[in-house]
Parts: sequence; structure tokens; C-alpha cells
Amino acid sequence: MYLLLCMLAVTDIGTSTAVMPKELCIFWFKFKGITVSGCLTQMFFLHSISIMESAVLVTMAYDRYVAICNPLRYATILTNARVAQLGLVGLIRAVLLMLPLPLLLSRQPFCANHIIPHTYCEHMAVAKMSCGDTTVNRTYGLVMAFVVIGVDLTLVALSYSLIIRAVLRISSKKSCLKALNTCTAHICVMMTSFTLFFFSTLTHRFGQSITPYVHIILANLFFLIPPMINPIIYGVKTKELRDKVVRYICRT
Repeated sequence: MYLLLCMLAVTDIGTSTAVMPKELCIFWFKFKGITVSGCLTQMFFLHSISIMESAVLVTMAYDRYVAICNPLRYATILTNARVAQLGLVGLIRAVLLMLPLPLLLSRQPFCANHIIPHTYCEHMAVAKMSCGDTTVNRTYGLVMAFVVIGVDLTLVALSYSLIIRAVLRISSKKSCLKALNTCTAHICVMMTSFTLFFFSTLTHRFGQSITPYVHIILANLFFLIPPMINPIIYGVKTKELRDKVVRYICRT
């Protein structure tokens, strides 16, 4: 669990690092320019980290499944090496799926208007600046987003269906509630991340009548809210982390 929390923290830090410096430069120093290569690089890292975070959430759902449905073999199934392998697979998947997007956009001709209606280089916002045919870019981006999230949500739903089936077989109500309580932090993190993702994606691709400010706000919330909320959720729900924080505060 601690390795998975570290992986989730790394993805959150990566998201904040990729977004916040540029946004602060825009708001504080009015430095609004960015090169094409810098824009495509930011796009690649931002969306890759998002896909990686989704893979981490799936791995955490598998972790909860093993902990509840097969607790006696937890230490032998989810070894440090196994968790590292799952993290590496998620990283490779994110890189391979995201690499075509900046490569396709780099071949597109761009119009005279080079203003991106976002505080960061979002894929669809950059694609709309092109004067060429972006059908392939739009189709690939949309299909990739929904395939990745669809597959990940299916795996999460499968894990939790098996968890619920195992929990319902527990005769003690107290033990049943205790088992379910270990999943609440993960469920809250998933709801925060996936809800913001769907709102941002659907409004950006199908909400042409929605004011641009709504698109910008939702896109920013998708990258800013989870890194702020996730540590709070796990800090409150994880007893070991909560006790260490309390001891540190009392000592200081």
C-alpha cells in the first residue's frame, strides 16, 4: 500500500509540476509565450501522467481485492517487485498511448492565430489552432481517452464486484464494515479524478455552446484538485499516516 501511495504521490507531483510553473508565470509575470516544442512536450507529459495515474488507481483497486479476498497470500502476491512491475507496465502504456498525439500535431500547419484558450497546452485546444485536417488527431484523442478510462473502470468495477461478493459472505457485521472501510479512501480518490475527467472531456468535445471559461475552469480543476485532495483523503483515512502527523505536530 505504501508503494502504491508513493506512486500516486509521484503522479500528483508530476501533474502539479507540469502545470503550476507555467500558470504562475502567466498570472504573476504576464509571460504568456511558449514554443511549439515546449507546448507539445508539456502536452505529452500532462496526458501521460493522467494515464499513469489511472493505472495506479487500477493497481490500488487490485490491492484492495487481494487484501480483502485473499488476505493470507497478500504478502506473497503483492511483493515489492510485483508492484514495481505493475507500475512499469502503467508507465509504458502511458508513453506508448500518448506519443502519437504530439507527433501527429507536429506535422500540422498552424494558423496565424497562435493563442491557446487555456493556461496549459491541452490536446484539443492545440489541435483547434491547426489549419489542416485534424480528424485523425481528434478521433485518436477521443478514442484513446475513452478506451483507457473504459478499460480501467471495467477493471476497477470487476475488482469491487469481487470485493462486495466476498464481504457479503462475512457473517459478522462489524468485520464487514471494517473491510469496506478500507476501500473508502480509494473510492473517494477515484470519484474525484474520474468525475473531473469526464466533465472536462465531454464539455470540451461536445459542449460547443458552453462558454470558453467553463472549459478552462474544468480543465484546470482536473489537474489541480486531485493533487490537493488525494493527500488529505489518505491522510485522514490511513491510521498510520494520521498517527505520524499527529505525533509530528505534537512534537513541534
